[in-house]
This record gives sequence, C-alpha cells and structure tokens, in this order.
Amino acid sequence: MYKMTRIAVAVGVCAGITTFSAMADAAEKEWRMATPWSGGPWLERDAQMFADRVNQLSDGEIEIEVFPGGTLGSALRVTNTVKSGVAEVSHNYINYDYGSDPTTALLAGHSSGLTPEEFMLWMYEGGGAQMYEEYRRDQFDVVAFPCAILGTEVFLHSNKRVETLEDFQGLRLRTSGAWSELASRLGASTVVMSGGDIYSALERGVIDAAEWGSPEMNRPTGFQEVAQYVILPGVHQSGGFLECQVNEDTWNELSEDDQEMLRLAGKLSVFETWLASSFADLEAYQELIDGPNEIVHLDQEFIDTIYEETVKWEDEYAADNEWFARVLESQRDFKETMNTWPAYRLPIGTMGR
Repeated sequence: MYKMTRIAVAVGVCAGITTFSAMADAAEKEWRMATPWSGGPWLERDAQMFADRVNQLSDGEIEIEVFPGGTLGSALRVTNTVKSGVAEVSHNYINYDYGSDPTTALLAGHSSGLTPEEFMLWMYEGGGAQMYEEYRRDQFDVVAFPCAILGTEVFLHSNKRVETLEDFQGLRLRTSGAWSELASRLGASTVVMSGGDIYSALERGVIDAAEWGSPEMNRPTGFQEVAQYVILPGVHQSGGFLECQVNEDTWNELSEDDQEMLRLAGKLSVFETWLASSFADLEAYQELIDGPNEIVHLDQEFIDTIYEETVKWEDEYAADNEWFARVLESQRDFKETMNTWPAYRLPIGTMGR
C-alpha cells in the first residue's frame, strides 16, 4: 500500500509538472518582427533593442525574432505584412506608406524643422504619440507607436555640387516619401529606389545624388566613396521617428498591462536610440570632415525656399485631408510653443568654444 501511494504521488507530481509546463509554454508568445532593413544600426541595434526590451519587461513571456527586410514580405510594404498577420510586429518607417496617405510624412518627419528633441517633446508631451496610435488604427488597421528616433539627415551625398536652388534644378535625385514630391516641385528629377541600390546607382551615374540618413546611418553604406560632395544641413529631414507596429488581433488578445508594457518598451527604445545615434553621429561626421569629401553648406536663400514650398504643400493637403489637417495643426501649435525655447535654453555644442 505504501509503495502504491508513493507511485500515485509521483504520478500526480509528474502530471502536475507536465500540466504546469504546458501552461508555461502556452503563456509564452513567440512573435516575428518584419522590417525593411537589410542591415545596419536600424536592424542590428534599434529593432533588436525593442525586441530585447519587450522580452525584459514581459519577464520572458514575449520573445521577438527580428527578420531583415524582404524575408517576411516586401521590404517597402511592412504594414501589409503586419496587418495580414504574417508578422505579429514590425520595426518600420511610416513614410513608406506615403502613397496611401501623405499624413504619414508629418509623423515620420519632413522638411518642417522639428529636430529630434522637438519631435520627442511633441510626441510625449504634446499629444503626438496618442494621435499617432489613433491614426494608424483608423487608417491602416494596425496598432503603432514610436520606438526609435531619427537624427538630422545629410541633405545629399552628391556627385554634383549643390548649394543654391539653381544647382538643384534637374538633379537626378534618389529620395522617397514627401521629399520626393517636394524636391520635384523645386526642380529636381526624383527617383525612388531601395537603399540597397543607391551605391551602385551613384557609382554608375544613374543618379547624381541621394539622401538616406544621418552621418551614422550613411557611414556603412559607402556613399561617401562614390559621391564627392556631402551637402548640409538636412533641412528635408531635420528629425523623425521609426515605429513599431502590432497586428490588431494580436494586440487585442493582450492584457491592458501588456499593451502598456509595449508602449513603454517603445518609449525606452526612443530614448536609448537617441543617446546611441546622437553619439555615433559625432564620430561619423568627424570622419567625413577628415576624409576626402568636400563639405558644402546650402545657401540660406535656398533653405528659405524649401520651407516656403513646404508650407504651401502642407496647406494644400490640409485643405482636403482631415487627418493631415489635424496632425499639422497640432505640430504648428507646438512650434509656436517652442518659439520661446532659445530665450532661456543654450544651444547644444557651442558653449565654451
């Protein structure tokens, strides 16, 4: 009898362990993350950083595997990949959906003059993040929130010297999103192509110039090796965001605590990518200064013309697009608030020089 009791207890314990293990396995969520990125900091640092933060904050319950661009669907149609459920989550650039709705340009960053720091303030204190999430759900049926910051970009890596509006006329320019439309209005001949094709296009003279990212982002591309001029400042993209998207059904299955945890992981990633990218840009830009390229600064009159054309473009879309008008009004109100900033805040990088 004693022996049979021990066997029964052992069987019961094993059954309990098996049941607990099954419950633990059921509780774990293994998600696939789609991205447009073939490599570089956006894939290897920023996307992975968000995945790691989610795993950490969920105590290991949610594990995200990051996939490079093109492996789970089209690199430029990541939103569709998430919406369809092929991937549960993504790391993406909202401006790739510009063809569906130009409002995406306002949320990604465009020639509006918002710096990365201003963008973060607007997102987290000016209501931008809530508006972002509401917009994505309303127009694209995915849940999305910021999860990485974009630094000020290099205006052009170019084989033609560009300083004035006249220099810009007829320039064969690789770009995308809103700047493709605005650059065309300013006289450039724009070409949309994926990042992986830019180097060879510059090298073979298919294009004269290209814009892509900040000094850190451009360094591994080698654009500086095949284009003589580095044109500054990046008024076409003075700051912006990358987003993380979650499939709507996947999101709705989560508890409110887990949903808030994902937003928090995004916010932490924004802060951490701001630190990492800002610091990395310093070294990358110094390499451009010390290298064989010629640094060219845009004429102020050309910069003013870009901003004037941007305002016209904004007003035109706001007249016919309710979401565009709503986001634009919020950003313009925020800019008015920021007008007093220079009166009491010292400019970064100039004191004691």
